[in-house]
Amino acid sequence: MIKYITRANIDIESYDQCITQAVNTRIYAQSTYLDIVADNWDALVLNNYEAVMLLPWRRKYGIQYIYPPNWTQQLGVFSKTQIDADLVKKFLNAIPRKFLKTTIQFNADCPLSNQTNRNNYILKLDKTYAELFSNYRRDRKQRLKKYLTKNLEVVECNKLTDIVELFKADYRDKADLATLDFDKLIELSKMDSLNPLILKINDRQDRLISGALFFKDKRRIYYLFSANSKEGKNLHANSGILDYMIQKYAATDYTLDFEGSMIPGVASFFKSFGSEAETYVLYGKRLLG
Repeated sequence: MIKYITRANIDIESYDQCITQAVNTRIYAQSTYLDIVADNWDALVLNNYEAVMLLPWRRKYGIQYIYPPNWTQQLGVFSKTQIDADLVKKFLNAIPRKFLKTTIQFNADCPLSNQTNRNNYILKLDKTYAELFSNYRRDRKQRLKKYLTKNLEVVECNKLTDIVELFKADYRDKADLATLDFDKLIELSKMDSLNPLILKINDRQDRLISGALFFKDKRRIYYLFSANSKEGKNLHANSGILDYMIQKYAATDYTLDFEGSMIPGVASFFKSFGSEAETYVLYGKRLLG
């Protein structure tokens, strides 16, 4: 039986156990993560938390609707056992009709048809670094070679603010920065339970030219956020950061999750590290009010 449970009434210990033990676990589904990024969230729960589906929601002009919060790529159904199309359908049918619009980015393990497919790229790190590097595309190896000639150093740090400001400076005229809640991102970066890793590269004048934020659960390393100055781009510093992470976690059971992308140039960049495509689904439904 699937029950709709509000956030205030969720058994958080059972809920988080379901997420961490799920065959398709994702870090964005953890309660502490959702408490930060979602305006509100409730859940649909199968029996005694055998499977759950997250319902992040907002209210606008008196209308309640389900939406994908910033900094969450894949949500949807999470289960301790393999998920089939019938289970996903049952969860979708259980969404309360008070939500007049539903938009959910389902994780890659949730089978859905007749919806919008989106691309992600992942790299399994279960080989030696030499083996992983051999699968880099030729142009990526060449760009890394240029980066290495500058003798720049990737440094682990504990502060994301400067990297966020670098991103804002780079995208000021290219993106709607008002739609991105950077305060929430900075709050996430301080959560020890997410195993945050903040990396940066400074140039020879000690100016920040590149930075990134990664999170880590028991299976995946998430490339959640990055920023580069014009100099950082010219020196391929972001390639250096990703190569650093691949070296650091080579020959482990982790998977590096590049978090996208549908943008051809970004997708090509991720593929150049030898990654493989992972398809997830954007589900949308609107009810008549």
